[in-house]
Amino acid sequence: MQDVNLNKIIIDKSKELGFTYAGFASPHKIQNNNLEKWLNLKYHSSMKWMERSKDQRNDILKYFPEVKTIISFAYNYYTGENDNSSDQYKISNYAWGNDYHIVLKEKLYQIINLISNYKSDFKYRVCVDTSPLMEKYWAEKSGIGWIGKNTNLINDKIGSWFFLSEILLDFKLEYNNPFSLDLCGSCTKCIDDCPTDAIVEEYVLDSSKCLSYLTIEHRDDIPDRYKDNLDNWIYGCDICQQVCPWNNKFSVKSDDPNFIIRDKINDKSKEDWKNLTVEDYRETFRKSPIKRTKFSGLKRNIAANK
Repeated sequence: MQDVNLNKIIIDKSKELGFTYAGFASPHKIQNNNLEKWLNLKYHSSMKWMERSKDQRNDILKYFPEVKTIISFAYNYYTGENDNSSDQYKISNYAWGNDYHIVLKEKLYQIINLISNYKSDFKYRVCVDTSPLMEKYWAEKSGIGWIGKNTNLINDKIGSWFFLSEILLDFKLEYNNPFSLDLCGSCTKCIDDCPTDAIVEEYVLDSSKCLSYLTIEHRDDIPDRYKDNLDNWIYGCDICQQVCPWNNKFSVKSDDPNFIIRDKINDKSKEDWKNLTVEDYRETFRKSPIKRTKFSGLKRNIAANK
């Protein structure tokens, strides 16, 4: 790798593949105990895997002992947003198109293949959302943005409508400086406008109250106390991002067709949704992240809306 700027090669390739940002961080054990406090308060609700993997999340070396470099990538998925004044059912706009796990993983493996042209023998991990690491923490350490009061990572050039993913490498590259500013300032719009008061304090989310959790990860009936707050959301909720001034001012539309809303979603009336069959569900959501909630979960969400 002599006389080769592998950082630049990776960044250039990532932009060619559609990533907006790539940043490099030095792995270390996370010293603050925010995750432990969050888990002790049961804010992870039924997501027991968060508790089971807490040691790996707090110490990335327990997940991948050989790691020397963490590369975080940001991929803009913004292709529009829901009209909250409409009486139609709403789906979080990250899930309008193809499953980002599949789309991004394919791109990250192209970067791995490129790296192998310059380094013949190395170990790595490719991570897209499902690995036990603190994605937003490492993205902040790599300089991509800051963790906002709504607990999303926010970038001061494009807002927060982006996916995070990572490549972990067993050799050192040049590290970026962390993003050291908190640019939320005195703004509390995400907290004020959350329909279920799920952001219980600045930078702290109680998942058990969050519409995204309730309509995706939650497996039981939606509690009656939250049904009045669903407001036609049947998969996820975008309100804390929609009201964020950074998104209102800086969001940039992606031209990636993977994330444009599917006609089979856009064309459905409320009556169509209520009459959704298993066959129509499978056809509508082929290679979609909405498979996460299953047919039964989606039907539950539709029925829970008043």
